Amino acid sequence: MQGDQANFLLHGVFLDLLQRESATTKRVIEAIPAGKGDYRPDPNAMSAMELAWHIASAEMRFLNAVINGEFDFSPAEKPEASKNPQALAAWYAENFQQRIDKVAALSGDQLAKPVDFRGMFQMPAVMYLSFSNNHGVHHRGQLSTYLRPMGGKVPAIYGESYDSKAAKQAAG
Repeated sequence: MQGDQANFLLHGVFLDLLQRESATTKRVIEAIPAGKGDYRPDPNAMSAMELAWHIASAEMRFLNAVINGEFDFSPAEKPEASKNPQALAAWYAENFQQRIDKVAALSGDQLAKPVDFRGMFQMPAVMYLSFSNNHGVHHRGQLSTYLRPMGGKVPAIYGESYDSKAAKQAAG
């Protein structure tokens, strides 16, 4: 991949997509009912807050890899915010914005640089934005299925949800 191609992918495809998906991810994390973060649908499943942290921290790991041109797989230190849905959503939004601003400023050559992922993939850095988005959408879908059994409401994700439509009708 050439730098101009990587630049086009970032600015013509990924930046707007990632901004929209980030806002959706934030809404899903915020929708975890207070005091219900330990909910898990199966003993082998992650709890709601574990899954929310996985989504948020993995996205930061992917963005950092694009920025730094390499992955750092050392364990991510959980902030105090990771224990509360509202605080985690705020942490996620702030950290996403800081990193996406850095990604947006990268040169085409930096975006085109091959980056190794655990010896399984060697892709241009910019392509990990797509990988990250797919990973986040997958796990966000899992988390959204936890919400109603926890007593929460499913926010609009791709169009209205039943709950967002009902809230809109109730409001007027």
